Amino acid sequence: MCSSRRDSRADACRPMRFRNISLARLKSGLFWRTFLLLGVLTTLSMASWTGMISWVQRGPQAQQLAAQVISVVTITRAALTHSAPELRTELLFELVSNEGIRVFLLEENDEVDPPPDIALMPDIERLVKAKLGKSTRFSARVNGMRGFWVSFYIGEDQYWLMLERERIPWLTGIQWLGWAAVVSLVSLLGAAAISSLVNAPLRRLTAAFRAIAQGRRPEPLPEKGPQEIRQANRSFNQMVDDLQQVESDRAVILAGISHDLRTPLTRMQLEVEMADLSADARDGMKSDLAQMDAIIAQFLDYAKPTEASTFVPLDVTAMLEEVAHEVSRLPDVKVTTDITCPAQVMGNGTDLKRVFHNLIENARRYGKTPGTDMAEIDIRCSVKGMHTAKRVVIDVEDHGVGVPEERMAELLKPFTRLDEARSQANGAGLGLAIVERVLQRHDAELNLSNREGGGLSIQITLEAV
Repeated sequence: MCSSRRDSRADACRPMRFRNISLARLKSGLFWRTFLLLGVLTTLSMASWTGMISWVQRGPQAQQLAAQVISVVTITRAALTHSAPELRTELLFELVSNEGIRVFLLEENDEVDPPPDIALMPDIERLVKAKLGKSTRFSARVNGMRGFWVSFYIGEDQYWLMLERERIPWLTGIQWLGWAAVVSLVSLLGAAAISSLVNAPLRRLTAAFRAIAQGRRPEPLPEKGPQEIRQANRSFNQMVDDLQQVESDRAVILAGISHDLRTPLTRMQLEVEMADLSADARDGMKSDLAQMDAIIAQFLDYAKPTEASTFVPLDVTAMLEEVAHEVSRLPDVKVTTDITCPAQVMGNGTDLKRVFHNLIENARRYGKTPGTDMAEIDIRCSVKGMHTAKRVVIDVEDHGVGVPEERMAELLKPFTRLDEARSQANGAGLGLAIVERVLQRHDAELNLSNREGGGLSIQITLEAV
């Protein structure tokens, strides 16, 4: 049964972890970088274009609107001045019905609001006053009635002329904002399309490289598009063919090495058994031959690739229990297991079992508890993460002297043994290098650290199925 306390701590950490992952992807993704750069460039270009158009059109637009106002006021004043008094009421009704123009007598007690708050209003006032007189007044609302109001004189009387706002074709701030939002949305969609189109070849190339890292042969990349893309894809396809040929040649060489080296070793073991030797000499030669055979097996394990086509769902918890049971039979090993939840992963059963055996053998050889001849090994397995991102975490720890922090990375290098940190070294120094190579094929994470209280802690993280 899984520990509820441990799960609650994991649940509390999940939102922050996923936010960090999303933010890291947003910062590091080439698509998002290209999209943001294009978005910024488009926004700056649009702002510059809008400012330039506004500056260039300000004068002509103000002159056009001022000329329209002057023309309407002049014609209305002339019509009222030259019409018969008995026909003025009918004329005013005609102006309201057909032209959207209303004329009112200006009173001293009229409630007058300021002129419309638009960028062109100062220029319009200046041009209109130059034609109609400096005493001309403007307002956006008179006595609560909304419109474009202009005052004019007929003799000694002063009047208000109201034009409906629709007659004055300026753009309000909301309209400008609406057009800017539409243009920005179209620009961002275009930037996203361009970014996706530009990054598509790189995404295919990245996916192909990932397939190679996982031991699979990727589909040939299309050799079309721009010249640089064609050349890169052609070179990649040629590299894949060359690697496939190298793998084939290596398989043949490995088969030959296994046969050519182990056949004389077998003969030598037979000759040692039949030779008239003392017991100590026979045991020493048999030990040397066994060590040579083990070193050859390590070389072959390190050079042998793990084919992704052999991956199947595996019950990793049952595998760990089986390995722990097998190792517990050794007289110098004490294994403690803490496997809380059943877990399955995709992988090659033979290779993963070899990984666990190598880790335990490494701990048995170099991680003996100080002052004793016993290697105390702790094996833990747990499942972490949410349903769509579950990970199987396996920890193998010993109670030895550990490894200096500055030399921790050297443990994974082939043919490396830290004799001064982990005594009684023998073999070819490929145990952990084989572990790392196999785990890379399984797209797993391998972390090494010193255990609290002494000893080496090795953690493996695999994707659960």
